[in-house]
Formats: sequence, C-alpha cells, structure tokens
Amino acid sequence: MEQHFNTPAEVIDNNMKAGEGKAHLPLGKMILLGIMAGAFIALGGATSSTAAHAIDNVGLARFVAGIIFPVGLMIIVFVGGELFTGNCLIVMDVVGKKVTWFECIRNLIVVYFSNLIGALIIDTLIYFSGNLDYTGGLLGAYAIKVAVGKVGISPLKGITSGILCNILVCIAILMAAAATDIVGKIWAIFFPIMAFVVGGFEHCVANMFYIPVGMMAAQNPAYVAKAQEAYGLTAEQIQGLTVLHSLNNFIPVTIGNILGGMVFVGIPCYFIYKKKWQKWHEESKNA
Repeated sequence: MEQHFNTPAEVIDNNMKAGEGKAHLPLGKMILLGIMAGAFIALGGATSSTAAHAIDNVGLARFVAGIIFPVGLMIIVFVGGELFTGNCLIVMDVVGKKVTWFECIRNLIVVYFSNLIGALIIDTLIYFSGNLDYTGGLLGAYAIKVAVGKVGISPLKGITSGILCNILVCIAILMAAAATDIVGKIWAIFFPIMAFVVGGFEHCVANMFYIPVGMMAAQNPAYVAKAQEAYGLTAEQIQGLTVLHSLNNFIPVTIGNILGGMVFVGIPCYFIYKKKWQKWHEESKNA
C-alpha cells in the first residue's frame, strides 16, 4: 500500500537532519532567514488583529484570529525562514551529538534577534501604512490594549503560557514534515497554530509584533483616547508600554517557549524515536 505521509520516526530523522543544517548555516544567511521569519510571523499577527479587532466576544475574536495567524508559519515553511521557537527542536541534534550546545545556543541567539529585526520592520510599516486607522482608530486602540495585557503578564503565566504555545508550534512543524504534499502541510500547520491562538498562549516572536506596535500606537493621541474610551485603559497603563516593561513579557515567555520546544517536544521525541532502547537495556543489565 502506498504511504501518503512520513512516519513519526521518519519525521524526527528528517527534522534532525534539517536541524544539523540550521546549526551550521553561514552567519549572514542565518540572519537573513531570521529576519524573514520574524517578518512573516508579524504579518500573520497584523492581519489576524485586523480581522478580529472589532469583535466583542473574546472566544469568537480568537477563533477569527486563529484562522488568519497560521499564514505566518506557512510562509516560513514554504518560502524559507529561521524561526526561534521552531529552532528549539535543534536540541534533538544536541542530545544525538550531531550538534554542540554552543552551536545550538549560537543559532538561537542569532535567530532570536534576527526575528526581532524582521518583526520591527513590519511593525513600522504597519504603523505608517494607516492600517491602525481602521474602524475609526479602534485597531490602533486594540493594538494598545493587547500590548498592555502582554507587558502586565506575571512571570508564572508567561512561562507556562510560553510552554503551551511552543508545544503546539513545534508539533505543527513536525506535523508539516509528516505531510508529503503542500495541501497536507497547510492543514498540518493550520490546526496546531490555530489552537495556540485560540488558547491565547504566548509566543515570543509574535510578541515582537504585538508589543512594539502597541508601543508605537501609544504615541498617537487619537489611538490613546480611543483605547481609554473603548477599553477603559488608564494613562498609567498606557505609559507603562516601554522597552523596559516589555521585558516583563519577553523574558518569561522566551523561557517558556524554550522549555516547551526542548523539554516537552524535542527531547521526548528524540528518546522515543531515536534512542536505541534495546542496546540501552542490555548495557544497563551488564553494568
């Protein structure tokens, strides 16, 4: 019988081969691919916010955003890009001794800040494009509200929400690798990413769009007035949208994303599908 998908073992094997290549990318190429990925995720965030901003029901708004947001990861998979959260799966190559911890950490640091550059480019373009003027400036007010909520997150919520998010993101990447045609890859990406958006989980690269664009919107008096009117935000809350306060989100969420991708997906998958259990069992008996 013809097989129309890759088995889990094949998926992990292929992902590890890809991870080894990611860790050894030339620096310039790594940076460019990181910028592209950050921009693509930001475009998903911008368009999903545009679709959802005027919907009062939270569940419905997240559902609508969840339908749009997955386009970011789809573009990365089909066009190319280095995404910090997905690259946490390089840990499988580290455990398998194909990549050193230094090479893994180097990749993650370079890609993280490259993603930030890409997201900031889209933040700036969105702000000056007039996109935030939609619905009489309500989209600008919505951007402020979202950013205020994110910088006010507690460390525990940031870490746990980050874990949940990157479990789903890394599963989406592995599921896409299981599919052998583009339609299968689209649906494999769509549902896990939609789930993380509907769940309201925290993604550090997506937040590189949401928080800075909210900070930019907070410099516009019309958006600020609309945010105070529509969402009851105080001047103090809006003034709290600073680079320093953004670390209240980025630090715990990034830690959570790393844990979700490495500890909850990458390492278990390696030991399930790549560990030579019979050999390990025999060595344990002889020890």
